[in-house]
Amino acid sequence: MPAKKRTSSAGASARPVKKAAPRRPARAGAVPHIEIPRDARDVTLSIGGKELDLTNLDKVFWPEEGYTKRDLLQYYADVAHVILPHLRDRAITMKRYPHGITGEFFFMKRAPEHRPTWIETCSIMHKSKSLIAFPLAQDVPSLLWLINLGCIDLNQWYGTCDDPDRPYYLHFDLDPGEGAGLGKVLETACIVRTALEEYGMTPLVKTSGSSGVHVYVPIVRGPLQKAVWTFAKALAKRLERKHPDVITAEYRIADRPHGRVLVDYNQNAWGRTLASVYSVRPKPRAPVSTPVTWEEVERGFRMEDFTIETVPARVRELGDLWQPLLEPRGRFPLAKLL
Repeated sequence: MPAKKRTSSAGASARPVKKAAPRRPARAGAVPHIEIPRDARDVTLSIGGKELDLTNLDKVFWPEEGYTKRDLLQYYADVAHVILPHLRDRAITMKRYPHGITGEFFFMKRAPEHRPTWIETCSIMHKSKSLIAFPLAQDVPSLLWLINLGCIDLNQWYGTCDDPDRPYYLHFDLDPGEGAGLGKVLETACIVRTALEEYGMTPLVKTSGSSGVHVYVPIVRGPLQKAVWTFAKALAKRLERKHPDVITAEYRIADRPHGRVLVDYNQNAWGRTLASVYSVRPKPRAPVSTPVTWEEVERGFRMEDFTIETVPARVRELGDLWQPLLEPRGRFPLAKLL
């Protein structure tokens, strides 16, 4: 029995699909809480009538910290109720670390042929005329299935599968260059925030889980990905001219000035992805890409404050700080600026 598929012909060189009605962003809903057994190497769980095989639970994924594959799966089970609405109906590009963060990794777009029949896929036509069926994380079983493949972080497309060429958000990846520390990254985030607010936008911010931060703006779905990228590039270049001692928009690493923060607009390009909110990153200490408040940005924080151990408790206390990214109201009509 073949897995359920969702197909879109949108692509970098394709014309936009106009027949499908725009979806509302997914909202948080009740999801079952799962406890991954600690006393087994391989288990089969029954979740909502779906049989899920989890393997090599005792394999160490973070050698220095001793975190295992089981710990990674349990983290995602604990935050499933907040991460799934941000992933649902979006194609996921897999980056697989089957032997943990110190082992070799590889990228994989096409869903494996040998997968459970209940894994849904999203087929997207690429420039090469290749139709690629990406997996979807629609519920707890499909989320944990992806993690069991060794996907430490999750990288979803910006538009839903009915029309992946029309994103739900504009964003900037603020990446410190050589000689620029976290303090300068947070300074840059505030500059970007001010610039976006001058347009009437309401930006959200999260840690990247690495060394930078991500600034997102929920937009009314409509503009094509290329148009969103064009706007992001123009704004990044303007901020570079206005704040040359802090910001660079130079994409070529060799040409970037020392001690600047890259306002990376290219992550808005078609087919690009960024680590999802609440994604664990394949870095020492198992950091998590975590929503933060602008007050926390202004006050300052440490990246090591947000890890696989601390984030579930933070979510229980604060809920999903990125809920506005899912709401139909309050989205900025970017089309009016294009």
